[in-house]
Parts: sequence; structure tokens; C-alpha cells
Amino acid sequence: MPGMPGNMAGMMKQVQKMQKEMEASQKELDESTFVGKASDGLVEVTFTGKHVVTDIKVDPKVIDPEDPDMLQDLLIMAINDGEEQIAKVTEQKLGKYAKGL
Repeated sequence: MPGMPGNMAGMMKQVQKMQKEMEASQKELDESTFVGKASDGLVEVTFTGKHVVTDIKVDPKVIDPEDPDMLQDLLIMAINDGEEQIAKVTEQKLGKYAKGL
């Protein structure tokens, strides 16, 4: 880069490279699918890496009209499980970039 001292130009190239790698990692994460599960998979909630719910599967045997709280609790557990998976993979893929800042 004209007008920049050698170290600064090299540093700018490293920053640009890191930015491209981070964008690629974010895109890969956004396009990933995560499945949160509860009660051995009797309830499953599918997410994108952007935290968008795309599907919910409920095994009919957990649907008890006299106990809707149980199904609600299982849904919460499955959603939280999916969100934890997204957070873990996000930290694995993008955490290294934050550490360098």
C-alpha cells in the first residue's frame, strides 16, 4: 500500500485476511443446521445458525392434554439445547478472532 510503512502495510494485509476468514466462518455458521433435543429426542427443534427455528417435531406420546406443562417444558429444553449448540459452535469458529482484538 503506497505511503504506508512496511509494518503497517503488512499488518493491514493480515487484518484483511483475518476479516475474510471471519466472514467465511460466519457464513458457514449461518448456513449450518442445529437440532436441539429433549427427552431422548421425543421433542426436537431445528435451527439455522442465525437462530431461526425451521422445524419442530413432537412425538405424539408426549402430548398429554391433561398435562400441557410437560410439553411446554420439553419444548423449552429442546430450544435451550439448540441455542447452547449454536453458542458453542459460534465460540469455536469465531472466538479465535475476538481473542486477537
